[in-house]
Amino acid sequence: MIIKNKKNNVGTDKKLASQIEKILKKLTLEEKISMIHAAGLFRTGAVERLDIPSLKCSDGPMGVRCEFHNERWIPIGNHDDLVTYLPSNSALASSWNEELAYQSGKVLGEEARGRGKDVILAPGINIKRDPLCGRNFEYMSEDPKLTATLAVPFIKGVQENDVAACVKHFACNVQETDRLMVDTIVDERTLYEIYLPAFRAAVQEGGSYSLMGAYNKINGTHCCENKRLLDSILRKEWGYDGTVISDWGAIHKTKEAAAVTIDVEMSVFPDFDDYKFANPLKEAIEKGEVPISVVDGKVRNILRMMFRLKMIGKYKNMRKTGTYNAPAHREIVLKTAEESMILLKNDNNKLPLDKKKVKKIAVIGRNAVKIHSDGGGSAEIKALYEISPLMGIKTYLGGNVDIIYAPGYYVPEDPKTFEHNWQEKSLDELEGTDIGMAVRKEETPDDIEATKKEEMKLKEEQEKERELVHEKNRKLLAEAAAAAKEADEVIFVGGLNHNFDSEGIDRQNMELPYEQDLLIEELLRVRKDMIITFIGGSPVEMPWRGKAETILWSYYAGMETGNALAKIIFGEVNPSGKLAETFPAKYEDCATARNGQSGIPGKITLSEGLYYGYRYFDRERIAPAFCFGHGLSYTNFVYSNLVMKQEKEGNKIVKISFNVKNTGKRAGAEVAQVYIAPISPKVGRPVKELKAYQKINLQPGKTGKITLTLIAKDFAYFDVDLHDFIADAGDYEILVGSSCQDIRLKGLCTLS
Repeated sequence: MIIKNKKNNVGTDKKLASQIEKILKKLTLEEKISMIHAAGLFRTGAVERLDIPSLKCSDGPMGVRCEFHNERWIPIGNHDDLVTYLPSNSALASSWNEELAYQSGKVLGEEARGRGKDVILAPGINIKRDPLCGRNFEYMSEDPKLTATLAVPFIKGVQENDVAACVKHFACNVQETDRLMVDTIVDERTLYEIYLPAFRAAVQEGGSYSLMGAYNKINGTHCCENKRLLDSILRKEWGYDGTVISDWGAIHKTKEAAAVTIDVEMSVFPDFDDYKFANPLKEAIEKGEVPISVVDGKVRNILRMMFRLKMIGKYKNMRKTGTYNAPAHREIVLKTAEESMILLKNDNNKLPLDKKKVKKIAVIGRNAVKIHSDGGGSAEIKALYEISPLMGIKTYLGGNVDIIYAPGYYVPEDPKTFEHNWQEKSLDELEGTDIGMAVRKEETPDDIEATKKEEMKLKEEQEKERELVHEKNRKLLAEAAAAAKEADEVIFVGGLNHNFDSEGIDRQNMELPYEQDLLIEELLRVRKDMIITFIGGSPVEMPWRGKAETILWSYYAGMETGNALAKIIFGEVNPSGKLAETFPAKYEDCATARNGQSGIPGKITLSEGLYYGYRYFDRERIAPAFCFGHGLSYTNFVYSNLVMKQEKEGNKIVKISFNVKNTGKRAGAEVAQVYIAPISPKVGRPVKELKAYQKINLQPGKTGKITLTLIAKDFAYFDVDLHDFIADAGDYEILVGSSCQDIRLKGLCTLS
């Protein structure tokens, strides 16, 4: 059975095409050129003569970024660009809630429009291949199905506000180290089954008006100059007619980039007239080296998006107005944060706590007071406010409980992002490359010697800092242990921060920083019932987890993090988050630890193919610390009565239904997950793959019925020879469960 490719449903009618051609004929070459490259760090050129405005962009998806000077990576410093701080994509994905994805996108789109933006650079949907990738917190999941089903409603929510979503980073952007030049080597089947499906869903089902080309190379060619990726796959196979925007500085060669259907060049330098799509392209056209038709094609795609956004044409006076910092936005943030937090362990039902019975609480850990909104690279924002865990706990308890705070571990403070912008400093790293105007002189022996001395000095400084951290931690540990002994309850709030989860860097390991493991071990000796909570953007090793009774994980969950955490700890909210990625027991267990982890410059080969994340742990029978799809509740759910009905009409294959009953005493929500496992596959296939899921809310004692449909493509794999997805005849096991390891129901279907 061959599954034919579906064409893009964001087509253009003849009337719109005619309007675009009329405008195109009026434009001079200079005006066309001005439209396809930046005239500011976040805007393209305008054609005032024809009432064609600039495209104004802003980073996302955790909120609309602050305003920068047009030619400098320095914030303007106004106080009118404080915005709603949304949960990260990792937090959103942990909710497994498509409605919340839509609502979050709607908030982001409304705030972008309220700030006068046309394009919001979100969502980030790159697949989480390796836990060490520094930008994982911006992405959704290790699983392409889950990523796709959440990206589509998010995009629709954004674009309801006459703002274009710009889905990023296309494609195979799997690490931050050497991100401008690294070559990602990937085979055809892995590309189509793992790294492309979410992007395909984004443009075909989500109708994303724009898409961002990635920095990296794929199989030897930069993504923004990659004819196969942009022309053959995106435009021809998927039928995409939206606008493709380069990542900032991702175009390297004028003629090569002009020859493919990438439409807008953005970069990080202020020499806007010297961008590859500026004077160099104009000169190449005037010399006859590049046909003007390539520029016309790019301008058509830009104009088409402008019409869709009501920026031009007869409907421009009907363009929606937006708003930012609306109370309703904060309600969505709080709800998303509540559903994103994952109860990893609750052995003796320590949680929830009864606030009426608690008199004294020790809150330990720097993440209890740490503000995260102003870091992470281009995800940074100026939040209207951010409720820390300590503040959330204090405001929830209302003053009737004595709360002791102890930092527990030392964190060296970096200069504030908005005072010393990392992006401006990072421009130094581009000198000597073919990005921008800077050219670095060749290194002399003296230069090499000076570099060695600088490296030695840096190592000495790092060693001194480690000694300083260790010395300070000894004192802080003693203070924390003393506080823990005095309290009725102990809540530890640790994890990561944006010194580790950040654009431009990859983590060196999966260990908790700042000697937190030593602190946790000591605190568990003092209080074995300590409640351990984390905030972070990627999995961490937990070597002490066997001794811990209670572990609650939160990704960067936005401005209401502290309030959501308090509501869960004290039982007002029943946790319902599920892991959207595997938490390995140790990094050495990962496929990437054995064949190419993040952090390798030059070339990275995805030799694990399809087998990474839960697919790898399944095949190798390695037990992770916490598996994909895992997440506990304060109540219990029982699955029963699996019924499967195979259908022949259309592309519907199997309709399945089953019951889920809340057998506990609290209302709660469960994410029922459906995996498909081929019995005797003709080619290598993962043991099982997620193909459907549904989140259901149930009152105590109530039963809900879930009905889902599996279509032909859910059973398919990519056949390289046929260059298409095929679903082989044969037996397939249908697995229904609460996680990828907690399978509750099984059934068998046969495709003929």
